[in-house]
Amino acid sequence: MYCILVAGAPASGKSTIAAELSRRLSLPYFSKDRIKELLFDTVGFRSREEKVALGLAAARILYDTAERLMQCGQPFLLENNFENSTRGPLLELLERYACPAITVQLTGDDAVLYRRFLAREASPERHRGHVVNDCYPERPGGTPAAPPSFSQFADGVAQRGMDRFTANGPRIVVDTTDFASVSLEAIARRIEACREEILRG
Repeated sequence: MYCILVAGAPASGKSTIAAELSRRLSLPYFSKDRIKELLFDTVGFRSREEKVALGLAAARILYDTAERLMQCGQPFLLENNFENSTRGPLLELLERYACPAITVQLTGDDAVLYRRFLAREASPERHRGHVVNDCYPERPGGTPAAPPSFSQFADGVAQRGMDRFTANGPRIVVDTTDFASVSLEAIARRIEACREEILRG
């Protein structure tokens, strides 16, 4: 048994890369952000505190799903930033079920990631629950939260440990500063090599 964890800072390409790896490797894929969006649309929130609580609930659901898959020996892929405050339960599960995790850690130039982050927040395709902090569904006349400054963005990534997640198995570091230079085929091949090594024991 094994799993794949796609980690990294906001706007580093986690969702895009995780979805493509899931397709290429024929593995079920689960995302904390997708769970949050379902909770936003089903439950909603009326304050920053309620929004944070839904984020914590999403992490618990993500890890509960992972545990069910570990119990039946099903390989899977998780996508999240795996920040310091929520990674503990996952690491405990990996140890309890002796499940080696292949981590795909996405990195990039902070300034480039910040520009992507701002563009994503301004995109009409971005789920509004991620953009607003005070109320979702939004109140008439509501305004989105002001984006963080560059220093707040970079400091937040570092302080929350999103740029240095390590689990209990091989770690593949991918620089996504220039998406055009990222080879998903090469990443998949490296994962396959790690998987074969794990299965050989």
